[in-house]
Amino acid sequence: MLSIKEIYKIGYGPSSSHSMAPRKAAQIFLDRNPAADKYKVWLYGSLAATGKGHQTDESIQKVFAGKDIEVIWKPETFLPKHPNGLIFKAYNEDKEIDQYEVYSVGGGDLSETGKFSGKSIYKITHMEELLDWCTTEGKSMWEYVEETEGAEVWDHLAEVWEIMQQAVKRGIENEGVLPGTLKLRRKASSYFVKSQNATGSQKNIGKIFAYALAVSEENAAGNLMVTAPTCGSCGVLPGILYFLKEHDQLTDAKILRALATAAIIGNFVKTNASISGAEVGCQGEVGTACAMAAGATAQLKGGSPNQIEYAAEMGFE
Repeated sequence: MLSIKEIYKIGYGPSSSHSMAPRKAAQIFLDRNPAADKYKVWLYGSLAATGKGHQTDESIQKVFAGKDIEVIWKPETFLPKHPNGLIFKAYNEDKEIDQYEVYSVGGGDLSETGKFSGKSIYKITHMEELLDWCTTEGKSMWEYVEETEGAEVWDHLAEVWEIMQQAVKRGIENEGVLPGTLKLRRKASSYFVKSQNATGSQKNIGKIFAYALAVSEENAAGNLMVTAPTCGSCGVLPGILYFLKEHDQLTDAKILRALATAAIIGNFVKTNASISGAEVGCQGEVGTACAMAAGATAQLKGGSPNQIEYAAEMGFE
């Protein structure tokens, strides 16, 4: 199982699979062929079918700014290894000099095989094993993350939390129309104002909803965000954590530990199932985000490892 840094990726929306990963692939290919005369990229399957709405072409063109780049859409053609396939080609004097076939496999990750790749650092890959470890060691889930990744993991999580908070703050301030042909108006700001006029649980629910929507709208606008575990589901976890910090007056240290626990829950899903909307639908993204947020909330409310696991399970359901 990979580092939780692969769950929380920092980048630009609106989609980890359709904009963040293609942008990364474009940069890799440009770095390999900086002096080519012309570049072409073919987008296949799901990547092409919804690529316009996710600004896939714009994400790639930004990398090749000032270069001759052609984007070719193949929504009805699927490459063999994954629904989200790309092929880049570079040319000099109309002669092909390089080709790069790569797949966007979910959560902003790239793979040439269609499967997640990278250095595995976690020995435990299932929740049952983690619960056994917690019982044997008398420790919490976040402590297993720290023990595996080292103290430097907190620096990454601190940066993640700061970007999440800034996305909430921007989102509840920004108004107007989101990019795209649908001309959808932002709603988080008005929902937040309405929540201020409510009382009791309705006030709290309204604020949580506004905070989560604020992050999602910032993502839709193509602004800086964190995958949690994807761009499509990026609002759920920061929305609830931002509310809990404010409502329960929690320290950042408590929030970072909750982020660590949420990440390992998401990592189990990514390792044993999928967080790719192209593979398992958007509920695979949002369902995982709900499980992560439920587990984090249970921990912040004093839950035991078993209660955290049960909360995450209910989040899925």
